[in-house]
Amino acid sequence: MIEAAGRRVIVTEKVSKEYSDHGLSVRAVREVDMTIVRGEFTAIVGPSGSGKTTFLNLISGLDVVTAGKIWLNERLMSEMSGGELSDFRRDNIGFIFQAYNLIPVLTVEENVEYIMLIQGVPGADRHRRVRAILSELGLDGYEHRRPPQLSGGQQQRVAVARAIVSEPALVLADEPTANLDSKTAIELVDMMRRLNEQRGITFVFSTHDTRVMERARRTIVLRDGHIESDTQSGDSQ
Repeated sequence: MIEAAGRRVIVTEKVSKEYSDHGLSVRAVREVDMTIVRGEFTAIVGPSGSGKTTFLNLISGLDVVTAGKIWLNERLMSEMSGGELSDFRRDNIGFIFQAYNLIPVLTVEENVEYIMLIQGVPGADRHRRVRAILSELGLDGYEHRRPPQLSGGQQQRVAVARAIVSEPALVLADEPTANLDSKTAIELVDMMRRLNEQRGITFVFSTHDTRVMERARRTIVLRDGHIESDTQSGDSQ
């Protein structure tokens, strides 16, 4: 659940990740130290191969570090078993993907409520929260449509609703605007920024999209797996 403002959501200490590529060792992430606090709107940027998607996978627990430590909501991720980490990730992180990752046979309402269903949230509460978030995101009347009946922008709005409806501590977005036209992408990022401002939701983006970078309050540049720069915009909270 969302924590008090200023609380550390993610802390990394000397995080590194190495892969073996045809017998050669490749260091995708190199001793990265970073802290993300509640309420940030942060873009992690860099050229292809810079390590930004790998780093996002590490802080989400979808991949494991070669060296270093990661804390999510003050819990050291390496101390959790596979099942514990899966449950902890489900309850603390919302995900937004480039390809939307909606379940095509489920309706919009069913896609959005899916995480809460796994969490055991009562049906009436799920229904109330889903309808409220769909209304907030401009999706009234789309509850019973399925993803193939929606535009790309609408599908990504559903993905945003699914990511935030259970009030996670952190929302991770991997290239969320990559498949959208310019107007739709700007509308989507502006919508997420409003959610950040009004609800205090913490967003971290992996992106090379200048439209996201321009709207971020903090920009972290990765190059060759390490932090090249870490800057705050003038309107940071």
